[in-house]
Order: sequence, then C-alpha cells, then structure tokens
Amino acid sequence: MSIETRFCALLLLAALFPAAPAFSEQNAPASQSPNSIHLDVVVTPRSGTPVAGLKQQDFSVLDNKISQPIQSFQAVSGDQAPMQIILLVDGVNTPYVRLAYVRQQIDKFLRSNGGHLAHPISLAIFTNDKTRIQNGATTDGNALSKLLDNSPIGLRTIHRSAGIYGADERIQLSLQTLRQLAALEAGRPGPKIILWVSHGWPLLSGPRIDLGMREQKRVYAQVVALTSELRQAHITLYSIDPNGAGESLLSNSYFYQSYLKGVDTPNDVQLANLSLQVLAAQSGGLVLAGSNDVAGLLARCVKDAGNYYELTFAPSPAEPAKAYHQIEVKLTEPGLTARTRHGYYAETQ
Repeated sequence: MSIETRFCALLLLAALFPAAPAFSEQNAPASQSPNSIHLDVVVTPRSGTPVAGLKQQDFSVLDNKISQPIQSFQAVSGDQAPMQIILLVDGVNTPYVRLAYVRQQIDKFLRSNGGHLAHPISLAIFTNDKTRIQNGATTDGNALSKLLDNSPIGLRTIHRSAGIYGADERIQLSLQTLRQLAALEAGRPGPKIILWVSHGWPLLSGPRIDLGMREQKRVYAQVVALTSELRQAHITLYSIDPNGAGESLLSNSYFYQSYLKGVDTPNDVQLANLSLQVLAAQSGGLVLAGSNDVAGLLARCVKDAGNYYELTFAPSPAEPAKAYHQIEVKLTEPGLTARTRHGYYAETQ
C-alpha cells in the first residue's frame, strides 16, 4: 500500500468517526421485549412474489447454528400489513445529471395504478444541506409525486473529483442520515422499510487499504452500533441503484458481496462493512442494480410489505461481549427461501 493511500485512509477515519452522532443508546421500541430478538421474514420462491399462508411449524430459527424455540409468531398479509415505507431520494451520492432520470422513475412508480399505492409511503429528500423527512405517510401517489416535484434538490457541491476529501464528506453525511432515520423510527411501533435510491456512498475499502488496530476498533464499534440501531428500530434497508444496465461489474453494487459475512471481531472489519449495499443485505433487504427500470425495482421492493412473518426468539448467551450471532431461518416447504436479517450483536440485544 502506498504512503498516499495510507494517508488518505487515516484522513477518512480521523474525520469520519468523531463527527458521527452516537445513537447506540436508543431504547428498543416498547412492543419488543428487551430479552427477545425480533425478525421480520419475507418468504419467496425462486422467482415470484412473497408467499403467504405459512404457519409457525413451517419455520425454524438457528442462532449460531443452534436451534432456538420461536416465542411468538404472526403472519401478516394484504391490506392489513402495517409496514411503514420511507422512500429516500439521495441527492448526495447520485450525480446531478442522473437525478433528473431518478425523479422521472420515482414519479412513474408513484403515479402507477392511477396513483393508488398499495401501502402508505413517506418521502425523504437527502441533500448536502439537510435531510427533509415527510411527516406522515399516504397511499396517494399523485400527492407524493407533487411533493417530490416541489422539493428542490440543488446542484451537488460534493463532487467525485474532490477525491478523498469529498468522499469522506459523503460518507459522513450518509451514515449520519441513516442513523438519524434509525433514531427517529425507533420510537415508532411496527416494522419499517427504507427504500434508499442511490448508488451508495464510497466504499473506500479494498486490498490496498490496511487498517491499523486502533482504526479497526473504531470502525468495528460503528458497525456494531449501526447494525444494532437498525435492528432495534425494526428497519429493513433496501438499496436501489439507479445507475442502470451499463454499470461496471467492479462497482459498489457488485463489490459489496465480498463483505456480506458478519464481522466477528475488530480484526475482521473493513470500511466497506459500512457501505449501503452491505448494510441493506445484512438487514434482510434487497440490493438491486443493473436495471434502467427504477420504477420496477421500487415496485418489487414494496411487494415485500404485502406478505411477511413476524417472529421472536430468545437470544443465546454470548461470550465474549459484543459477539456477533449469525441468524438462519429455515423452512420445511421445499423451494422457498426465507429472507431476514443476517445476525445481531449480543451486547446491544
């Protein structure tokens, strides 16, 4: 690794973590027992929409490969599904020339079916200056479309050409916004979906960047805190990349797959563990890219809110503290896959 690359990594770490607000002390929602792990599970066939009608006996839960009894179970489907959906437009990590296309596609999604949305949605607009979050949600897609039309998203002042400094600021703003959303939603009951329309913030992590022990501990603490905050707020994160079919196979939306395994210790951590795509996949959400049909990708994500299952189980004792626990949900029905969060950190259960 070159001295310049190492210096850039140190600059990023020095600026990033002291500036990130600490929300790790947020309490779990009142509807969740502090001694239970809550899972929102979407069951799908190899292709097609989420499956309804399964029973508790169709599910089994493994915590670090040890079977755990299911404490509570509920199948949620149709219009009764209480899933809250936040559609976030990312003006920080999306090039301005692409934003016009993104807005057109979101408008197409909102106005489909005559503007009658299957589930209530609220908008969030993420810009350099601030993040504006709509108060309340609505199934009126036409009204949301008008709100988006009237929401200015100015020229991005953080450019890719700004190098390490611009990338650092984008990461700071992005992680801060995600943690603010988690803190806000932690006080609201029920599961939530965040549809983050963006290529994602810079990974700035790869074989050329070698973190020192102190740096790894700081990054690991951030991974533990953010992963726990999303889980405690019952948030499933979805990454919808609007860059389209011409995207390189070496881009964020493909490179992230090397980091999907949960981080057990600080020695295993990399900056990429804080990327949008990794956090989305680990929360149980989808990472969608390589399509110009952003409206279709959004519609695919929203289908997850129509049929899903809520279940809880008691966590296994952990040793040492902060140990990462891998979660597996298995099904008795062949040909079906259960998608939920990948794991949790025991210290913040």
